[in-house]
Amino acid sequence: MATIEAALKVQERLQAASAEYQRLQAELAAAVEARQKLDAQLSENELVKKEFTSLTPNNTVYKLVGPVLVPQDQAEAKGNVDKRLDFIRSDIKRVEAQLKEIGDKSEKKKLEIVEGQTALQQLEVELQKSGALPAAA
Repeated sequence: MATIEAALKVQERLQAASAEYQRLQAELAAAVEARQKLDAQLSENELVKKEFTSLTPNNTVYKLVGPVLVPQDQAEAKGNVDKRLDFIRSDIKRVEAQLKEIGDKSEKKKLEIVEGQTALQQLEVELQKSGALPAAA
């Protein structure tokens, strides 16, 4: 026979799972935002790399250092952009893995919440049948 204590324990687990689910959703939102920023950086750097293809050896490349534009060697600038692209791509892979992991955890937690809600409803029905809990109006 179901008891009120059992229903309270299920409700406590359900509240804890809901809090964890909300935390995972916030973490997921932060990871999505990070991924979007990386996409923007990737696009920007790919555009710079594309612009490098139209340069001639006579063109001067400048690098922004603080508030000042400083001349920079073309080969060095191209190398820096390639390194930056590699770094951004590796960061994207890391964030993608993080998104998948958080998404999987979130789905498991959502399933746990649904199971908890179902168990709680069943306990409430049993308690109502036994007279330990008044029937809902």
